Amino acid sequence: MIDEGVVKYSCEWIPGERVAVEGIESLIKWRDHIHELGLIGVYENGIGFGNISIRIPNSLQFIISGTQTGHLAQLDSQHYTVVTDFDIEQNHLTCCGPIQASSESLTHAAIYSYEPNINAIIHVHHPQLWQHLLYQVPTTGNDVPYGTPQMAKEMLRLFDQENLSQQKILVMAGHEDGFLTFGKDLNEAGEILMKYYHS
Repeated sequence: MIDEGVVKYSCEWIPGERVAVEGIESLIKWRDHIHELGLIGVYENGIGFGNISIRIPNSLQFIISGTQTGHLAQLDSQHYTVVTDFDIEQNHLTCCGPIQASSESLTHAAIYSYEPNINAIIHVHHPQLWQHLLYQVPTTGNDVPYGTPQMAKEMLRLFDQENLSQQKILVMAGHEDGFLTFGKDLNEAGEILMKYYHS
């Protein structure tokens, strides 16, 4: 049962200006490259998967690709939004921009709030790689659904118990095909992803 692409948190979306392109050039470049590899995309049933974000320096705000953009080969600044506030316990998020934030935004929020040195997160899908990585790298419980406070808390458990800070990759056992990488910047997150993708 794939329920990817469904926004499960309550979202206050404030329609606003698009993000300045200069600030997200590498975000656009990495996202479109990852889409080209099929790691971000859309299932046959029309549901999109995968997303990418970067932290706004020295804050808990972040820029993330919008919900239901997986079918687009290339994104521009109208397809990204700024998450300005979130409450993991209340399962609530506020975003401002031309599009609503990705359904996985709360997971990104949990990681950014836990570790100030993480500035970029890439969440992708790949069935074979997911199968290969399952329980070989930090892995969330298979009963934890994506996009929920439980998943956000599960991320924190992996940081505390599974050496996630060093490995910078995790697999979501209860979110078929899904895993994510992160780093101090997009290049690090992307290079970690490429290392596993090409291995």
